[in-house]
Amino acid sequence: MIKKLLIFSTILLSANLVFAQKTGVEEAVSRLSQLMITPDSAALDQLILSNLSYGHSSGKVQTKQEFLHSLISGESDFVDINLTDQTVTIQNKTALVRHTLNAKTNDKNVPGNVRLYILLIWSKEKSGWKLLGRQAVKVPEK
Repeated sequence: MIKKLLIFSTILLSANLVFAQKTGVEEAVSRLSQLMITPDSAALDQLILSNLSYGHSSGKVQTKQEFLHSLISGESDFVDINLTDQTVTIQNKTALVRHTLNAKTNDKNVPGNVRLYILLIWSKEKSGWKLLGRQAVKVPEK
């Protein structure tokens, strides 16, 4: 009886830990989206690792500094971001997040809309989940 209770407790504890990790990753994704709409360099700096690789659907790849500059300068200007179909996979201290990004933009004062498939790579650090990589691809037209 005690052995069964111990096994059940271990399973329950493991499930709670996985749920908490997934929730933490989802909160980091939400925070990133908010900061892409209303950029704050200090907050972004805290959320992103220094060796970030930020890939665009055009093939352009930015470093952390280049990504931050594009947001802060308004070169990349997100007016609204809506994420759908999100999945989170966690393996040890790495999380893969996939979703569809639907956004209204105003890049260089030119209004636009984007619809992209996104892959985010997050690393679990002492201070929480940090963005390590991002790759976007265009959603194929039907």
